[in-house]
Amino acid sequence: MSSPRFGRVLTAMVTPFTPEGEVDLVAVAGLARRLVDDGTDGLVVNGTTGESATTTDDEKSRIIETVVDAVGDRAHVMAGVGTNDTRHTLHLARAAQAAGATALLVVTPYYNKPPQAGILAHFRAVADATELPVVVYDIPGRAGVAIESDTLIAMAQHPRIVAVKDAKGDLWESTRVMAATELQYYAGDDGATLSQVGQGAVGVIGVTTHVAAARYQELVRAAETGDRDRAVELHRSLVPAVDAVMNITQGAIMVKAALAELGYITHAGVRPPLVAATPQQRGAVAAGLAASGLQRAEAAL
Repeated sequence: MSSPRFGRVLTAMVTPFTPEGEVDLVAVAGLARRLVDDGTDGLVVNGTTGESATTTDDEKSRIIETVVDAVGDRAHVMAGVGTNDTRHTLHLARAAQAAGATALLVVTPYYNKPPQAGILAHFRAVADATELPVVVYDIPGRAGVAIESDTLIAMAQHPRIVAVKDAKGDLWESTRVMAATELQYYAGDDGATLSQVGQGAVGVIGVTTHVAAARYQELVRAAETGDRDRAVELHRSLVPAVDAVMNITQGAIMVKAALAELGYITHAGVRPPLVAATPQQRGAVAAGLAASGLQRAEAAL
């Protein structure tokens, strides 16, 4: 396995808000420090879990600056800059570089369903726009279109397109790209981490990693070193937590509820059209964390 360019475990970080719905930069910095203390190698800010759809461009830049100031000397700070407008994406990419990000996460242009030639041109334009390495985010369930393997293979010819966050759900196609390129793969679905690492991915860019970074680190290293039994044991131990965070309702809603349960944040509010977790959902996430053995003590490791 090649050395992971951005580390093994990255967290797609939430954006804490005040009770009034404003970005809480003090809480952003505190959460960033806590996540790195817990064992995450890098933070992805302004992604879907960070509610990028409802933060302004200025807020995005201030979030990056805040996280870089808080942990930039200890962790990678990757900025989500993808939109379904290439010009806007280029603007966000340049702003992210100016704010201090060390890499860009770029999702497939969503909703307008560009052809593969348009997808390829989009990613090449973003890679040409800054000096930062680009991680391709392939998530057809949200984007409405998958990036075909041949398109990914063509992207890999660009020196700054270096990795893929893979949430396609097609392990064989991921294998084809890994076999044909030097792109580093990261599991983009928390539950697929073991399967992806087992076939050559270097790690995970996750959401449940907010509350279980140390365990994901151990899981990836066990798989990496051939300790199959331990890797499977860790993978299965995370089932209740992953189900609670990822499979009840939208992930940002539930992971904020989980973070509040563990004392990482004090306010679990989200911006409309998202709505905060219900009491029943908060109870479910608490039960899932407990069933996975994720208490405040482990969160503080």
